[in-house]
Amino acid sequence: MIDREQVLSILEGYDPTSIRIGVVASHSALDTCDGAVSEGFGTLAICQKGRERTFANYFRSQKDPSGQVTRGVVDDVLILDRFKDLIRPAAQSFLTESNTLFIPNRSFVSYCGIDSVENDFAVPIVGSRNLLRSEERGDEKDYYWLLEKAGLPYPKKIDSPEDIDRLTIVKVHHKVKTLERGFFTASSPEQFYAKSKELIAQGIIEEDFLDSARMEEYVIGPVFNLDFFYSPLEERGEKIELLGIDWRFESSLDGYVRLPAGQQIGLEKDGVLPEYTVCGHNSATLRESLLEKAFELAERYVKAAEKHYHPGIIGPFCLQTCVDKDLNFYIYDVAPRIGGGTNVHMAVGHPYGNTLWRKEMSTGRRLAMEIRRALEQERLEEIVT
Repeated sequence: MIDREQVLSILEGYDPTSIRIGVVASHSALDTCDGAVSEGFGTLAICQKGRERTFANYFRSQKDPSGQVTRGVVDDVLILDRFKDLIRPAAQSFLTESNTLFIPNRSFVSYCGIDSVENDFAVPIVGSRNLLRSEERGDEKDYYWLLEKAGLPYPKKIDSPEDIDRLTIVKVHHKVKTLERGFFTASSPEQFYAKSKELIAQGIIEEDFLDSARMEEYVIGPVFNLDFFYSPLEERGEKIELLGIDWRFESSLDGYVRLPAGQQIGLEKDGVLPEYTVCGHNSATLRESLLEKAFELAERYVKAAEKHYHPGIIGPFCLQTCVDKDLNFYIYDVAPRIGGGTNVHMAVGHPYGNTLWRKEMSTGRRLAMEIRRALEQERLEEIVT
């Protein structure tokens, strides 16, 4: 892990009156930039060549003579040949010399690699740098390990294909779409081997996929991604905030399930299996009697993260859950940073964040507000790693 004193030394050289917020231009970057603009910060989107127009053109900011943003949210762009070039010294120098505080998202870690993020990226990160590794499923201390330490509910693990005796989801990376998922379901060993053989033949999963796969009981119920925020700066109210809830659109699964059951069975017989590629999100709320349970999940996760990944969670995190027929939560994934679905409440906020803060409060804006508070209280080092 990069030495904290090195990061703080760089931070000391920043001009606190000229702080801007930087983010890899993917995932939840628009929410991050929109929130920064709402709180009066400049923004920088780090783009990969060939994928820059959304940020460099269509959401580029315009300002009036007084400097107020009148259109768009992206002030500046840094275009790199590849996202992973962000780790290079020249790119890092560009960020630090322009007083950029960096917001990590999943694309940042996926493209640059967790080892480089931990050891080579010296730009001050708003959030928990070391906790990002827990998202690497299969590592010794991944989020499943952390959930177990916290005593939190998660779907029962299936150790071997021969142990499949109920509907099981097999979590595996997509062979071609490297950031996406080649998930599939099976309810018996025979079905597991038949489906995996078909997916290998279609080039969707690797032949040795089982080496890194996670198999677990499929919880039948709706999906709620709980977008929380933890503030180490808060002194009067609760440090844990529920800002919003989202759920996913997945291709080709969502089109598959809208077909009559007979046609679904026919497609499966023809070898056409649904894929779980996330292509969008929508907003949701919970019945109020379930909110208490949701906050309990967050409290236990925060305590475990602080104990096992000191200093623990800082800022946004997302507990991705299913709710079964008895209204029990099961956590099937954890994002120890800004979630992938927070764009659903950018600009307009979300019912929960808005209710709490009495104004439009998205995750992106809450992040920027925390940075603003840290600057005003001269406590920036408490939210930076």
